[in-house]
Amino acid sequence: MKFLILGAGGIGCYYGARLLEAGHSCTFVARGKHLEALQTNGLEVRHPELHFTGAVDAINLATLIRERSAAEFDLVLFCLKGGATTETMEQLNAWLNDSQLILLSLQNGVDNEPLIANTIGDARTLGGLAVRIGGHILEPGIIEATGPAQIVMGAWPDSTAQPSTDAFAKKLSLLLNEADIPTQVSPDIRYELWRKLLINNSMNPLSALTGLDTRSLTSDPVLRPIIHAVMTETAAVGIADGVALGEKDVEEMFELICGFDAIKTSMLVDREKGRPLELDGISGAVLSRGEKLGINTPLTALINRLLELNIGSAELLTTLKR
Repeated sequence: MKFLILGAGGIGCYYGARLLEAGHSCTFVARGKHLEALQTNGLEVRHPELHFTGAVDAINLATLIRERSAAEFDLVLFCLKGGATTETMEQLNAWLNDSQLILLSLQNGVDNEPLIANTIGDARTLGGLAVRIGGHILEPGIIEATGPAQIVMGAWPDSTAQPSTDAFAKKLSLLLNEADIPTQVSPDIRYELWRKLLINNSMNPLSALTGLDTRSLTSDPVLRPIIHAVMTETAAVGIADGVALGEKDVEEMFELICGFDAIKTSMLVDREKGRPLELDGISGAVLSRGEKLGINTPLTALINRLLELNIGSAELLTTLKR
């Protein structure tokens, strides 16, 4: 198959490397110095179970739209930050609608699939999530990744509504598994996205605030129960929003994250590198729905506000001692 990796950062480049190793074709869409390095020196991916180096086909978004046809590709892996989804779909609107190309979103949050589907329709939208993977750009052209790097995906909004897309997803899952990307298809991807949001909303902002990795957070005697409480808040909002979450989901996700290796969350990496934080797509999704649905989310609001005020762990400690 011919894949388009839209958002060739840590996650996108890791999956792209796996696909290239399996004999598939990949075009990587990147920008800036990272793009220059990919074009000049190729891609290097460092993972405990994969060390990939090689030349790759890498372009920017403008070149993609101007010089390539959507009909050239079989699937888009949409790996951009959630905050870029609306603008990117607007830029790609005409380009995408000249084809029947399907997009698989591998993004944080629960708002991306609706935005994608609004442009290309439900039948061409696959919801998805990357599970237990940490990945970031060490330096331009060089990626470091950790974890099993699983994918869960499914037809949007569910398999019952889109049986043909569900059938495509099942065929795609076989291909991805053969490429050593552990993949499963969910009949209710919206439910799965919310289950991941239980982890993302409890871990990403808190890690960015404290500077701690996942293992350090979950082993801390004070922060560990806070993580569980934020998960409970998130689940309450999801339930009010019509998602079939329950206490079992909270306990399963809490147990899962407590068993993680020491992974830096994407939000922590973004903060260390001085990049914008993905707050709107993670805690913002919980806060906005909670306000609309009448669900109180005080811990999510507190952590989110401290990050908005740019209070790091040292500054926070100084503030609390006053």
